[in-house]
Amino acid sequence: MSTTTAGICFAGSLVLALAVAYRPLGDHMYRVFTGTRHARAEKLIYRLIGVRPDAEQTWGVYARGVLAFSVVSILFLYVLQRVQNHLMLSLGFKPVVAHQAWNTAISFTTNTNWQSYSGESTMGHLVQMAGLAVQNFVSAAVGIAVAIALVRGFARKRTEHLGNFWVDLVRANLRILLPIAVVGAIVLVAGGAVQNFHDPHTIQTLTGAKQTITGGPVASQEVIKELGTNGGGFYNANSAHPFENPATWTNWIEIFLILVIGFSLPRTFGRMVGSNRQGYAIVSVMGALAVVSMSLIMWFQLAHHGTVPTAIGSSMEGVETRFGVANSATFADATTLTSTGAVDSFHDSYTSLGGMMTMFNMMLGEVAPGGTGSGLYGMLILAVITVFVAGLMVGRTPEYLGKRIGSREIKFAATYFLVTPVCVLVGTAFAMALPGERAGMLNGGPHGLSEVLYAFTSASNNNGSAFAGLTVNTPWYDTALGLAMVFGRFLPMIFVLALAGSLAKQGLTPASEGTLPTHRPQFVAMVAGVTVVLVALTFLPALALGPLAEGIH
Repeated sequence: MSTTTAGICFAGSLVLALAVAYRPLGDHMYRVFTGTRHARAEKLIYRLIGVRPDAEQTWGVYARGVLAFSVVSILFLYVLQRVQNHLMLSLGFKPVVAHQAWNTAISFTTNTNWQSYSGESTMGHLVQMAGLAVQNFVSAAVGIAVAIALVRGFARKRTEHLGNFWVDLVRANLRILLPIAVVGAIVLVAGGAVQNFHDPHTIQTLTGAKQTITGGPVASQEVIKELGTNGGGFYNANSAHPFENPATWTNWIEIFLILVIGFSLPRTFGRMVGSNRQGYAIVSVMGALAVVSMSLIMWFQLAHHGTVPTAIGSSMEGVETRFGVANSATFADATTLTSTGAVDSFHDSYTSLGGMMTMFNMMLGEVAPGGTGSGLYGMLILAVITVFVAGLMVGRTPEYLGKRIGSREIKFAATYFLVTPVCVLVGTAFAMALPGERAGMLNGGPHGLSEVLYAFTSASNNNGSAFAGLTVNTPWYDTALGLAMVFGRFLPMIFVLALAGSLAKQGLTPASEGTLPTHRPQFVAMVAGVTVVLVALTFLPALALGPLAEGIH
């Protein structure tokens, strides 16, 4: 079997598995967020934190809950890193320096999990588990909660209430993320991922050879990070490390975990708004963008110009030989189409156009399928913009799911879309204008610009992956990228919740002959087209100076 054929089979089996999981997982999440009964463990948590689980919240109260929880999480994680040398299971590591602790606390709380450090030489087990791994769960759950609040805005009428943030947060963790993580961890341990509490030491292997390892609860964190949360892991090599990703089939499992929740949430959306066809339309847009992107990145990596790549039929530099080019390209595509950031290959070594695709995926806004929750609400924002554009074309007040998209609603949607590009382009501009920060680039010319552009694209979109080749463990980069993560995460969430509140207050507008059907292929094509055009108009000049210029050099 050729490399190309094997890659197609690998990607095709993923598509099939995701299609099989779409309905049962989506229906399960629908029951989670529409059920009225609380489990005993959930009731105990509500009593401990002083929450009345049956009390509904307005969008403002819901947003304050999101922000308050996140601020407390940032402070706790920052302090935990700064005092880790006084904690058990510290492995003898020193306290994390202030600017790096700030960056890491922001990173994991915003579901970015960008790492400016080597995990195996910086963080002890307790910080990894009680700090980083906990945020892998709860920050992902925050994204799901905000998405569900927006769906309620579409589904409800003449009300100010969007549910209860604390209930959504607890249920997302206990009923969705934890069960999947437990099963996934068992699978990875069976595949050879490490799950222990050993300190760094020399052990005798079965072959008699000696090797130094750093043990740790890697399998659990690997599953957590693959659930659409991030690539932050114990090892700097991340999912290319055999302790985190032992074999080709575990590579497949990890990609599946990256995508499964994001691709199943549209089913939940369809059930909650009372029309499964609406869910199929949204997942179709996600799927179409993902398939085109995956095809392009695999093609660019397998058929790269150049003497050596042409001779061997692909570009192997920076690729783990256990996985090969095609499977690594699939992983890279999945991780940058979602707010995941785990990597099993060196994106800085990708071809110029292959590297461009990883950036373009993030520039889409993490919507195909995006992170846990953030992908769904990002795609719904794009759907709102699409019906507004369509309404302008025919001279009608646009409507989506029976809700009018007036000036107030489109302002929230447009501002949501503009936040991330501002963070990306302004941050990149400052970094390129400062001589000291330009010195952090490993390469000069267009590729050096790509390294900086990738860093701010990853941070602002809360992705977490790195192009590498850029020295970011400096006070300036840690601070600037931290700010990009904060603004890129929480400002869009505020606009999403404000839009949800505005929609929930409306009544239901009956469909008429002039109403744009939003469940047909025509609408799917329009949303996909609007998404690509908006990204092209925003980022094409930057891409032309970076990867495109490198590709035609």
